[in-house]
Amino acid sequence: MLADWPILSLTIWLPIVGGFLVLASGDRAANATRWTALTFAILTFLVSLPLYSSFDSTSVGMQFVERATWIELFKIEYYLGVDGISMPLIILTTFISIFVIIAGWEVIQYKPSHYMAAFLIMEGVMVGVFSSLDAMLFYVFWEAMLIPMFLIIGVWGGPNRVYATIKFFLYTFFGSVFMLVALIYMYFQAGSFDILAFHDLKMGLEVQVLIFIAFLLAFAVKVPMWPVHTWLPDAHVEAPTGGSVILAAIMLKIGGYGFLRFSLPITPDASSYLDWLIITLSLIAVVYIGFVALVQQDMKKLIAYSSIAHMGFVTLGFFIVFIIARSTESTGGAMMGVEGGMVQMVSHGFISAAMFLCVGVLYDRIHSREIADYGGVVHTMPIFAGFMVFFAMANAGLPGTSGFVGEFMVILASFRADFWFAFLAATTLIIGAAYTLWMVKRVMFGAVGNDKVAALKDINGREFLVLGSLAAAVLILGLWPAPLVEVMDVSVANLLKHIAVTKIP
Repeated sequence: MLADWPILSLTIWLPIVGGFLVLASGDRAANATRWTALTFAILTFLVSLPLYSSFDSTSVGMQFVERATWIELFKIEYYLGVDGISMPLIILTTFISIFVIIAGWEVIQYKPSHYMAAFLIMEGVMVGVFSSLDAMLFYVFWEAMLIPMFLIIGVWGGPNRVYATIKFFLYTFFGSVFMLVALIYMYFQAGSFDILAFHDLKMGLEVQVLIFIAFLLAFAVKVPMWPVHTWLPDAHVEAPTGGSVILAAIMLKIGGYGFLRFSLPITPDASSYLDWLIITLSLIAVVYIGFVALVQQDMKKLIAYSSIAHMGFVTLGFFIVFIIARSTESTGGAMMGVEGGMVQMVSHGFISAAMFLCVGVLYDRIHSREIADYGGVVHTMPIFAGFMVFFAMANAGLPGTSGFVGEFMVILASFRADFWFAFLAATTLIIGAAYTLWMVKRVMFGAVGNDKVAALKDINGREFLVLGSLAAAVLILGLWPAPLVEVMDVSVANLLKHIAVTKIP
């Protein structure tokens, strides 16, 4: 019965409408504006829950489908639907968006209505990216994401916000242009912008390689993969706390999602032919970027580089499937690689959001992100220190937390492909623990660093609610990942079956 409701449209447009209402309300009654924004964020999350509760995990096809003609001349449709790959990312988006609104509750004093509206609109647009089944609709939502994030960093960011904003915009827009060219080419081949029709196109290897590279330029920047990652640390450092949270927890996942929805099913032969490239770039991100994180003095920069290393696991899990497929007829290892990458995306959404929120808690009190400006925080903020240490352990991949599950699945799958892939990937458990514990030791423990630290007060009820909710999510997914893995099983199996069939005519 719920499947007949336009749940996806409600999840997309409810926060967008809420954003414009908040924007129209202005800043005269700032507190009422904040409560209105939070109400719309919570309602959007509640509306999105039936996507999980009513999801048929045994069905191969798209669910909650909505389809209507948009631009008839070019056969562009308002075409929405989800499967086991996109649905968890939509729930993650609506869940994290609540905490982004709460995080800016007292901190944002300059034009709070504009700030809250930007996040609500961006929430709806990101849900649109994950649920679009028409390539042009996908592209519109994909590009629309840039506008609110551009404003969030550019208006409420740090001293170098203009530089970071322009760099972020140029990197992401540059890659998107090549993706648009590829989508238009496939439109002329398929006769429509239907993404599922693109999956059935048969193209020669040379054409597939060109399309794969076009997609790679768009998705690699979003992940981001080495060497097109340099915009991310700058964006994180200059962005307000909420901007860093949504950037790390959701926007980076859109690049990984693009590989699963476009690159692998549309260009499987090119993906197999160039898997060595993606695997190499992924392992460089896991190992090299981990060492880069180790020398950072700014907490936000350290976590930003950590995000790049952790997202390397995602792309590694997605592309080792081709090596596994060539070496064995069993699909178990390939399934584990893709599902491990998916679990890693969801887990990283929780952990990265929590880590940036923790840095935000400290920054709001002392107005510094430099590790050297802290020390002994556990003596003045014991409850906060407990949360910070827990999330740091999850970031390092401690068993029992969500950070361990996805990485462990990808490492196990990597053993099926090549021992050295697994060995290099597993080094993150050492390097990740090194840079995370290095930061925690200097910030949390030891003697009280200075008078500012001595004057700190522990987290309030609002901050406890946010960090406690994320801690519960990290713990539940770490101890019981089955509910997440089960909903993606059939969709991942169908994807692997699809890419196993050659697409070369």
